[in-house]
Amino acid sequence: MTKAGLPVGALTTPLTQAQAAALAAIRAELGRVARYDDESIVHERWIRQRYQCGCQSTYAPARQAVVRTAWHEAGHAVAAIAIGARFSSASIHHGPTAGGHSSEGRVHGVAGGREMSFVVDGAGQVAERLMGWTMLDSDAELRAWLPTWRRDGGDARRFRLAIRPRYGADEVAAWRYCEQVLTPHRLRIRELARALLVHPRHLPYRVAAEVVGELAAVPATGS
Repeated sequence: MTKAGLPVGALTTPLTQAQAAALAAIRAELGRVARYDDESIVHERWIRQRYQCGCQSTYAPARQAVVRTAWHEAGHAVAAIAIGARFSSASIHHGPTAGGHSSEGRVHGVAGGREMSFVVDGAGQVAERLMGWTMLDSDAELRAWLPTWRRDGGDARRFRLAIRPRYGADEVAAWRYCEQVLTPHRLRIRELARALLVHPRHLPYRVAAEVVGELAAVPATGS
């Protein structure tokens, strides 16, 4: 474990020059906007994507949609790091997927986690609730909501499949475990969400891990 309270990953190679430069730029920008709320720091690229496609009528709801997506994807990414899984990158890019559907964002290439992978699957929705502290405190509320969680880019389907070895069909117990894992990491989810908001490109795993404090700073090598 590191001082951040997250497990140390298996990666031993240092940051590339490109990754180090991206991380430095993100840290500088996060420092500059530290006093601003999430909606105020959204990069114009992410707003334009949601507005120009006609998905949002004005910039205001576009900003709100980007913030929600950033927390959602940051939840997936922090959950992966917390359970020792890996991913290639995290993004809040809005656009069509290979299947012809529209994607608000994605954590790409998640691998590992084994029987804990359901935590990553549920983490997007948990993170959205952590954003505004709108948790479903009673099991009755949660039990009523879970059947309505269906599409969500395949997260719901993967969650229900992945919980079977450990929880069978007990979605409430599995969800409560996700909350238990992720709630202590709320500030890390927020920090990564804000990094996604200010940076106009995807975040590689190494950069995301540094933002949430998983790995110590290391010297740069060639990109």
